[in-house]
Amino acid sequence: MQKSIITVVGKDRVGIIARVCTYLAENNVNILDISQTIVDGFFNMMMITDTNNASVEFLPLSEGLEELGRSMDCIIKLQREDIFNQMQRI
Repeated sequence: MQKSIITVVGKDRVGIIARVCTYLAENNVNILDISQTIVDGFFNMMMITDTNNASVEFLPLSEGLEELGRSMDCIIKLQREDIFNQMQRI
């Protein structure tokens, strides 16, 4: 299993979760865990995913998520779990 972390931040609006989940399903990415909150009108979501069987390589998957985020006025980032964990230690 190749775990990856997806973060989504932006102003709250209808359909953010649906569009991100649809993109992941279309690219054969399994969602293992999801947490989302809305604070003072700002949406924040963190997902743990399994990208091992993704239908595209990691970089195009990441770029596609970033483009999706731009289309929704959100910031979407995809990181491999080991990189995410190392960044949290700093």
